[in-house]
Amino acid sequence: MLFNSLDFAFFLPIVFLLYWLVIGKDRKAQNLFVVGASYFFYACWDWRFLGLILASTIIDFSLGKAMGRETDQGRRKLLLWTSVLVNLSLLGFFKYFNFFIQNFTEAFSFFGAPVTGFSLKIILPVGISFYTFQTLSYSIDVYRKKLPPTHDFFAFAAFVSFFPQLVAGPIERATNLLPQFLKPRAFDYEKAIDGLRQILWGFFKKIVIADNCAPLVNAIFQNPEQQSGSTLLLGAILFAFQIYGDFSGYSDIAIGTARLFGVHLRQNFAFPYFSRDIAEFWRRWHISLSTWFRDYLYIPLGGSRGGMLLTVVNVFIIFVVSGFWHGAKWTFVIWGLLNACYFLPLLLGKRNRRHLGAVAQGRLFPTINEFVQILFTFGLTTFAWIFFRADDLTHAFVYIDHLFSWSFWSVPDYFSKKVPGLLVFFIGIEWLGRADEYAIEKLMDSWTRPVRWAFYYALLFIIILFIENQETFIYFQF
Repeated sequence: MLFNSLDFAFFLPIVFLLYWLVIGKDRKAQNLFVVGASYFFYACWDWRFLGLILASTIIDFSLGKAMGRETDQGRRKLLLWTSVLVNLSLLGFFKYFNFFIQNFTEAFSFFGAPVTGFSLKIILPVGISFYTFQTLSYSIDVYRKKLPPTHDFFAFAAFVSFFPQLVAGPIERATNLLPQFLKPRAFDYEKAIDGLRQILWGFFKKIVIADNCAPLVNAIFQNPEQQSGSTLLLGAILFAFQIYGDFSGYSDIAIGTARLFGVHLRQNFAFPYFSRDIAEFWRRWHISLSTWFRDYLYIPLGGSRGGMLLTVVNVFIIFVVSGFWHGAKWTFVIWGLLNACYFLPLLLGKRNRRHLGAVAQGRLFPTINEFVQILFTFGLTTFAWIFFRADDLTHAFVYIDHLFSWSFWSVPDYFSKKVPGLLVFFIGIEWLGRADEYAIEKLMDSWTRPVRWAFYYALLFIIILFIENQETFIYFQF
């Protein structure tokens, strides 16, 4: 069920009304209803994989209880590794099996020992990368004794399957989300209004920005060898806005929807295209994933505690794994490596934590230096997005080869009467709200009520105006 679908437009109000008016404040009833609604939501994608979510839920719930009872450290570690291996095996089979088989046969053929390869027609379960990491965070935190194991199965099932963030995140930590299902939720009018406001902005990002960039991006990337360099530059820039509008838009809708049910999800994007260097960008882009890798992979590997060489190795591991998490393609691995290379000079110069606050705090405009830093960082990021968007490495290198040609200085071949104006408006609103959790959270606090509501209705009107160009959310494939 797509957020930007008619089905969801009926599903959400019905679930909301039943949740608050019929279920009431009984915690167990609330959790049971959340699980039922979430399983129905997921079944609208493919009911066959509900068993996979249920199996993952039962396994990690049982292992968590066992870790809580066990006092022997060796047995506790065995239980943890059981959870890790089961979860990663399921993820690896569905997401990476054919990739490894294909590269295995190609490697043998390259060395003159061809082997007969095969592949399986495996359907990738929607959201498996997200809920797998979520349940793993529970097992790891229980093992580390940062979280007591829960004995409430339906609370745990609600934590795993909570429908707003089930299929594309944010990847929630058990320490944040699970305790919210262990206590009753009460309706909060102010939080609900705030949630609706964030949902509105999320739909604007997705339907108006991302879905209007998508046709131009698809046309330009389809035949890069036939495009001028300037057109290919335009395509890369538009894809940067497409993927940001698409994924951060989904996160806004998910976070806002959760607020309607009295649940707080953490911020997943913090205006990353206003970053002044690549380190700041990665503190602001897909925060739930980058912090997951930091806490559960980078730090256990030694982090920055073992000297500069080990730190560099760990950074490269994190970026490569992050790329590979996105999909079984070498383009994602190169994308990760490229970002690691961007990050390396900052790390070596110990300048990777210079920019921790929002840019131009307390000022309307950035300084010239800040503006140049933002443009440079955006340029690096946009170049890396070419590998992310390309079908394969050949496609990416053809794109780059034609991008850096003499036609780079020509006028782009693709024009749109509406997209430039929409992007200028979008960037302006994002800039004005860059210090908040989402752009229009507090933007209109000083406006009169009629003006504020006029702005909301204007956004809604624009969304309805552009709703015919609907695209599937990009991150559903991950």
